[in-house]
Amino acid sequence: MANLKFDELLEAGVHFGHLKRKWNPAMAPYIFDEKKGIHIIDLNKTIVKIEEAANAMKQIAKSGRKILFVATKKQAKEILEAKVSETRMPFISERWPGGMLTNFKTTRKTIRKMSTIDKMMKDGTADTMSKRERLQMTRQRQKMEKIFGCVVDMSRLPAAIFIVDIKKEHIALAEAKNLGIPVFAMVDTNSNPSGVDFIIPSNDDATKSIELVLSSMCEAVKEGLGERKASKEKADAEAQKAKAAKEEAEAKAKEEAEAKAKEAKAAEVVAEKAEEKK
Repeated sequence: MANLKFDELLEAGVHFGHLKRKWNPAMAPYIFDEKKGIHIIDLNKTIVKIEEAANAMKQIAKSGRKILFVATKKQAKEILEAKVSETRMPFISERWPGGMLTNFKTTRKTIRKMSTIDKMMKDGTADTMSKRERLQMTRQRQKMEKIFGCVVDMSRLPAAIFIVDIKKEHIALAEAKNLGIPVFAMVDTNSNPSGVDFIIPSNDDATKSIELVLSSMCEAVKEGLGERKASKEKADAEAQKAKAAKEEAEAKAKEEAEAKAKEAKAAEVVAEKAEEKK
């Protein structure tokens, strides 16, 4: 897990907050200074918070649970898609569908409907429909794919959610808090961090800042997944070794039992012959 340096954060503009008149007093502990009417975020605190968040994300990924990433703002969505796709974690980069988490059963129904349409396309059922019906179904599938296409593998509620800009994604934040799902988020000086479990005080508007923080989080997830895979391979190897040892012990015990049976049979034959001589 790569530890971010102060200079890296500085170069990416992570320290730039919003205008002083737009600030949220709840962010005061993370503000270092104010220059030309703009608040400057304390990067030393940002580094500590990034490390805390990365370690927590790594453990979640290592446990095999899912983390849902959310960023629908223009300057963040493409970065999110590129970085999170590498981890195979679910993400939302288009609009947040209201009730996605709090009404998860309906979300799963929509995803199953996508699968049903795909099946109809493959088995030829769609060919029996009229051209208009087939077109409507295709458009419906494309619409669902746009929003839910990146969460099709999320069969249950995520173990955590990562948000870029909690002001814009306030509905996602509210749903996560309503369900008790831990929230990781990039929080700028104009936001209220009270609903966030793992706060990363940072510029949530600059592409370089977003990319740097997201990269750090995704690297932590990859590391967690890598350790999980290694642990599983080690456990499988040990299980295989134990199985081989067990089979060897059983084979040896069987050989010994057969040898004893032969000895007993031979002794019985000798005894019978001795009895006959008498």
